[in-house]
Amino acid sequence: MLTIYKTTDKGLEKFDEVVPNCWVDLTDPTTDEMERIKAEGVPHDFLIYPLDIDERSRTEREDDGTLLVVLRIPYYAGPKEDVPYRTMPLGIILTSQFIVTVSRYPNEITQEFAKGRVRGLATAKRYRFVLRLLLAVASKYLQYLREINHLVDEVEDRLQASMRNKEVQDLLMYQKSLVYFATALKSNELMMERLQRGGLFSKYEEDEDLLEDVITENQQAIEMVNISSSILSGMMDAFASIISNNLNVVMKFLASMTIVLSIPSIITSFFGMNVDLPMAEHPLAYLFIIGLSIAIGALTVIIFIRRNWF
Repeated sequence: MLTIYKTTDKGLEKFDEVVPNCWVDLTDPTTDEMERIKAEGVPHDFLIYPLDIDERSRTEREDDGTLLVVLRIPYYAGPKEDVPYRTMPLGIILTSQFIVTVSRYPNEITQEFAKGRVRGLATAKRYRFVLRLLLAVASKYLQYLREINHLVDEVEDRLQASMRNKEVQDLLMYQKSLVYFATALKSNELMMERLQRGGLFSKYEEDEDLLEDVITENQQAIEMVNISSSILSGMMDAFASIISNNLNVVMKFLASMTIVLSIPSIITSFFGMNVDLPMAEHPLAYLFIIGLSIAIGALTVIIFIRRNWF
């Protein structure tokens, strides 16, 4: 899908054609859409690289000054996926006339920009537009990390009394997401440091300050994902033992109940033999057998309770 935006006096508006100082958003573009942007002077390779789901964060510049910035952004794949929170590449192409963003799947970051939710957004200020995108990416990582921590807390509450593997599998699912996040954030950090050293955003002091904010937010996300990953790893080991212990408690209870319930069967088996037995002719023999079974069973329960076998 190809969408063209430009900031005017009325705000962010859509255009049908590529105009100077516009923003071209390509999401899972078709061949015709890529050819259309290629005809505007954008290198074909710059449009292809971000569509590779495994593309790493990096920068590349053409001789004519066209710059490609590829960074890994987070996205929510859905609750039914093995890894609900993942990362994918987002390509940002800066030409002398306009900006192009390229992504394989729809993402919340460019959608929020397209809805005009970013204050002070101006497509004509291309470098600042890039910085705001980088800042939005770092903030989205922090948002998803908070969501993951909240979901982990919910799983932790269920694990307290669980005897199933589902909760541990849920924790493993979120741990995979944290691994994806940690790898992408470190890759983004190297790319941002490269941009900072290159002096690309040193023309205006406000841009330099914004880049510092981006790097700070990214470092905060890295620290947060490292802490969450360490806690989650230790939690999985601890709760695997808890699940095993809960199962042992249940098995111990069932074994104890089996012993207690087997006592009446043993006693009635003795009195059910086809031989002469004491009290065989007594009219209250039935009640005596029942009382004896209950008494021995109760005594067994008391012994088990005192020994903490129940």
